[in-house]
Amino acid sequence: MLSTDSSGSRFTPLVVVELASDTKEEAIAWLLSRIRDTQQNGGAELLVEQLGPGVVAEEKENPNMFLVGASWQRLLSGAEDVGLFKECSDGSMRGFTCVNKHSFKDFKGDGDDFLSMAECQYIIKHELDTLRAKDETHVPGYSQAKLYPGKSIIRRLLSKGILIQVFPLHDKEELKRLSFSWYEKVKLSLQPLDDIRHYYGEGQALYFGFLEYFTFALVPMALIGLPYYLFDWEDYDKYVVFAVFNLIWCTVILELWKRCSASLAYNWGTLSRKKAFEEPRPGFHGVLGFNPVTGREEPLYPNAKRLLRIYLVSLPFVLVCLYVSLYVMMIYFQMEGWALNVHDEDPTFWTGILCFIPSIIYAVVIEVMNLIYRYAAELLTEWENHRLESSYQNHLVLKVLVFNFINCFASLFYIAFVMQDMVLLRQSLATLLITSQILNQFMEAFLPYWLQRRRNKKMMRKVQKKRTMQGVELPLEEQVRLEADMSTYLGTFDDYLELFLLFGYVTLFSCVYPLAALLVVLNNITEVYSDAFKMCRVFKRPFSDPAANIGVWQLAFEAMSVIAVVTNCALIGMSPHVKAYFPDSETQLILWTVAIEHGLLAFKFILTFLIPDVPKHIQIKLARLEFESLEAFKKKRQLHGGSQ
Repeated sequence: MLSTDSSGSRFTPLVVVELASDTKEEAIAWLLSRIRDTQQNGGAELLVEQLGPGVVAEEKENPNMFLVGASWQRLLSGAEDVGLFKECSDGSMRGFTCVNKHSFKDFKGDGDDFLSMAECQYIIKHELDTLRAKDETHVPGYSQAKLYPGKSIIRRLLSKGILIQVFPLHDKEELKRLSFSWYEKVKLSLQPLDDIRHYYGEGQALYFGFLEYFTFALVPMALIGLPYYLFDWEDYDKYVVFAVFNLIWCTVILELWKRCSASLAYNWGTLSRKKAFEEPRPGFHGVLGFNPVTGREEPLYPNAKRLLRIYLVSLPFVLVCLYVSLYVMMIYFQMEGWALNVHDEDPTFWTGILCFIPSIIYAVVIEVMNLIYRYAAELLTEWENHRLESSYQNHLVLKVLVFNFINCFASLFYIAFVMQDMVLLRQSLATLLITSQILNQFMEAFLPYWLQRRRNKKMMRKVQKKRTMQGVELPLEEQVRLEADMSTYLGTFDDYLELFLLFGYVTLFSCVYPLAALLVVLNNITEVYSDAFKMCRVFKRPFSDPAANIGVWQLAFEAMSVIAVVTNCALIGMSPHVKAYFPDSETQLILWTVAIEHGLLAFKFILTFLIPDVPKHIQIKLARLEFESLEAFKKKRQLHGGSQ
């Protein structure tokens, strides 16, 4: 569906920019002129058109919605600006340049279909984000929205609430095809990762690739764990073998994932892509000064002041939250003790059921506390005033991981190492795991589906009141407004966090509850379908994220696997079967347990060292590309030197 810019140029709408409904006319006119202006004049050189009223014009409809697109020539030059890597005719992945455009594999004619829609939308977002103030001191009509040369206009408008949102539009035909191949038909086959990457970008495709890989990697643990669960419930000698296998297997799968993600990232052109210089976050504030790297004016905030906020406010707050979490845990143990006493006094079917109630209540409380803490952690990390988005994300991930780890696993550690009750540990682990999976499926699949169905029905009723078109397809105006009201996808943070906690349930106490891996495999199979459904039907389309790996989460999973070695060795050392080998000396038992644990950790690190992160054939291709780049640079310098 084509739109027309004020200059008369026809273009495909790719991105929607929504301003507040009461935005002043002079601010709108100024922003549109900056978006349309040529790059030489400091503009984005994009095409933009105001969205018309819906089929049923309503008073509460926001009139300040704009469709943004670009000419193909502008998109190709944008692809070069963002450092997009594409496949060449010789099969190698190289940075796209307009000069050498015909040497790229899929470039035909004017290159109309060379870039995917997701890549086009990413380029437009990049151009909007890099739109900078020239000599303006403030946004026209808003004296409080200060500007200075080099300040990102979009970030200022967002931070002042003038700009509500910028989001990419769905391609209904392509989305329909992706939905069918991804989740609409139940099948025993791999996910269409290349199609997911083509539509949503590399960051999203890597998450689904990791989810699929993680599920398959747990299958051997699930298959071996099932007979242990069914036949050797109390045989700790055999559990030693199972635990050692699990610990080595976890190391192997995490190392092999690095190789797998490197292969995917190379094929998608993000492995060797240079990261752009990070701009300050929209919420970052401080005293105006000069950045020593770029020479641009931007807010400066003393690092010492930020560190004081972290250590004097954030750290004590996290410690208080951990104390509350442990206090709630002790209340749970009192409830558990009461339920067991009732059952011991009068063992009936109902008192047997009562024994599980405290664990179920505690599992629900854990999920609620995680949600409340997550909200508080976001506010606190925002208040710390980090300059870069990456720094903000790292501090937020650290806070959330520490709290979630303690909140979810503290009770299990207490039962295992203080109470030393293996039967209760097994029961609590099973209850926590199953309850958290049921709650997550409800929150992630059923609830969003129900809310979106309500929204869709409301929109269709509104359109059918004044039906003038044939067929069932929504007109562009209504489609844009429907997508604007959809939930915003907040990234893969919560999805990775859920997988991290499930990985903990499987590995930390694998010698006590070998069925955990099977339960997680079943959960992950449903997770693939529910996450795919959410992406296609519930959320706005997110902008592409050109990721090369899963980032800080790789480190988090590896840290969990190290903790798992310590907990499993300690659990095996505490078992009566192992204690029987050391009847006279507990010190000798501890020394042997510590020695075996150190041996396993050493073996883990040797495995990490022996398995290269990047496959050899990709290392060679990357080295060849670097060599050719250096040779080209040398020739360029020689030519430049000769011309002088």
